[in-house]
Amino acid sequence: MAVYFVLQIRWETEAALHHYAQGLSDLIEKHGGRFVVASKDFQLLEGTWKPGRLIVVEFPSMESFRAWYESEEYRPLRAFRLRNSDSDAVVATGL
Repeated sequence: MAVYFVLQIRWETEAALHHYAQGLSDLIEKHGGRFVVASKDFQLLEGTWKPGRLIVVEFPSMESFRAWYESEEYRPLRAFRLRNSDSDAVVATGL
């Protein structure tokens, strides 16, 4: 069953965003994932949510998501993201 990694993020600098993004697509694809949404162009319809960017990545299973999220390759990128942005992330099982 597919799972979705949903991230709302505000980067401190564009340089930090570019550093994080380098090689990220290849690493996600290595674990069976694919970007569904990666945008700073969206419209708020309800509430007060104000992400700088909205990211949704689909993985074929919770196992493949965990393999990516907990991988040695992603660990330093995740730490970098947490130091250089304000973000919230969830993983949700699809239908």
